[in-house]
Amino acid sequence: MKGRKRLKSDLGWSTADRIVVQGHDLVDLIGNTSLGDFAFLELKGRLPTPEESTVFNAIAVTLVEHGMTPSAIAARLTYFGAPESLQAAVAAGLLGMGSRFGGSIEEAARTLQEALGTAGPDADLGEVAREVVATYKKTKQPIAGLGHPIHKSVDPRTPRLFAIALENGFSGRYVELMKLIAEEAGRAYGRELPVNATGAIGAILSELDFPWQVGRGLAVMARAIGLVAHIQEEIKEPLAAEIWSRVEDEASEQNRTD
Repeated sequence: MKGRKRLKSDLGWSTADRIVVQGHDLVDLIGNTSLGDFAFLELKGRLPTPEESTVFNAIAVTLVEHGMTPSAIAARLTYFGAPESLQAAVAAGLLGMGSRFGGSIEEAARTLQEALGTAGPDADLGEVAREVVATYKKTKQPIAGLGHPIHKSVDPRTPRLFAIALENGFSGRYVELMKLIAEEAGRAYGRELPVNATGAIGAILSELDFPWQVGRGLAVMARAIGLVAHIQEEIKEPLAAEIWSRVEDEASEQNRTD
């Protein structure tokens, strides 16, 4: 009908005997394409080169699991309350992927992309880093991608991710700027603020030419796998009831003391 926007998606379409994804027959992809490469295809509209595949899959693997995080606990507790709804439990865990856990990839990538987008190709990265840190310090906001509550001196994932990026030709100005921001932040705040995994991923995703707006989406995609595993473990070896019971007991004890 004239004047109406056509309702269609370029991602995929199907007929009675065919499914097409980003121009590829899905049947041809099945058995020949890894989950990470398929995700790259969905986001980029093309299959990755071998180098892109290595780097992108490394990022995805990094984000799947990190133990009993708040998102994993939320998923377990939700499943305890609604065991008929695994998808709700996974969704509950994903809702916690924000600025402190996983979602900081987005802010780190945004910081880097906006800083280099306005600085120009010949800008001194050391000066750019100083400007970034000064801005964050003035607004009293934490710098996304730096520091970790557990991995204080070094996040063991970071050097590995940077090494893989370098080996495959994706260690350019974004990665360099992220490292310089960490160095400058350490001087400005008087304490170690190493690049954490989300900071490294934000830089490497920028090297892969992904827009910062999908950075958090990568964390969501990967962590969903980990949350399903946590729910499977919860079924076999329940922890949610113990978590609830202990919180209830200690909260009640505190109330009596007060």
